[in-house]
Amino acid sequence: MAAEAAEFDAASAPAPLKTPLHSRHVALGARMVPFAGYDMPVQYPSGILTEHNWTREKAGLFDVSHMGQAFLVGPDHETTARALEALIPADILNLAPGKQRYSQLLNEEGGILDDLMVTRSIDLDEDGALYLVVNAACKAEDYAHIEARLPPNVKLIRAEHRGLVALQGPGAEAALSAIAPEAAAMGFMSSRTMKVAGIKANVSRSGYTGEDGYEISADARRIGEIWDTLLLDATVRPIGLGARDSLRLEAGLCLYGHDIDTTTSPVEAALTWSIQKRRREEGGFPGAARIQKEFAEGVARVRVGLLPEGKAPAREGAEIATPDGEVVGKVTSGGFGPTLNAPCAMGYVAKAHSAPGTQLDLIVRGRPLPAVVAPMPFVPNRYKR
Repeated sequence: MAAEAAEFDAASAPAPLKTPLHSRHVALGARMVPFAGYDMPVQYPSGILTEHNWTREKAGLFDVSHMGQAFLVGPDHETTARALEALIPADILNLAPGKQRYSQLLNEEGGILDDLMVTRSIDLDEDGALYLVVNAACKAEDYAHIEARLPPNVKLIRAEHRGLVALQGPGAEAALSAIAPEAAAMGFMSSRTMKVAGIKANVSRSGYTGEDGYEISADARRIGEIWDTLLLDATVRPIGLGARDSLRLEAGLCLYGHDIDTTTSPVEAALTWSIQKRRREEGGFPGAARIQKEFAEGVARVRVGLLPEGKAPAREGAEIATPDGEVVGKVTSGGFGPTLNAPCAMGYVAKAHSAPGTQLDLIVRGRPLPAVVAPMPFVPNRYKR
């Protein structure tokens, strides 16, 4: 019966959605897999290891059009910012024009519903609007959550007509500025509207690989032209989800649903840097009482980096124990780090065992694998400040 049910579920599941670049991935020989409701490229013929290293050394181009793009629009910046601040712990009121911030949508217990990027336009004509990017798997729930809690004079506008690509790596600036000269002068976490290959686009100097780079949002009908033009540069290659995951793991960046979820707070997740001083003091966001208490008194567990000995990786779900066998946590992300040429992982451990240098065991296939708590990122970030 279980097998029959599984077959029925697979047969009745909706067909995966396709990004505006889907046909291009197929033409390039990508191996396509279901991801967050979309048919996405996990790798191209060169393979994950080559794609990872190419991004670290040159420039990788990622299709991230499955992510949720939306605009929060009100009569002025203060109104829109305060409406969003009622849902997230970041200081948006004081976010400067042309800048962006990373934050989290929180539930009433201070758990993380999703993480997101928030951008304030540099154009004064758009100063009542904020641009949001949320995770693909959560976007329907995120939009419903936000809309249900907005004041009448602030609206959420889904930007489903837009595509999104990320250009990441030390060669990203040269590749993009060749077709969008304004991009070269941008700093990390800044945003501008500009022509990219003659097409109007919103460009931010950001990404999720630990490398310098950009995210480029444009009309879905034109995003393919930007993709094609960037790939004319010999230093740029398409990169799939497999390398995207190994890059973000080496960078110590959280993956929603794995390293952060509704059971974790930003303080436990070591994301305290994303909550600015005014919000820590004033509160006014969901779960503020818990999070302010955690700032004041500390937490029982915390997200840490882990470096196993040898070459065997520890995967998500592996228990973390002390050398004498006491289970003190669990791995939330793990794998082999190509740049490190060694395995790396992150997970939550009891606070008493979280100091860098602490010796722990990761339980892999029932056997203890010695590991040490290590600072993150595992590979130094190379953002252009």
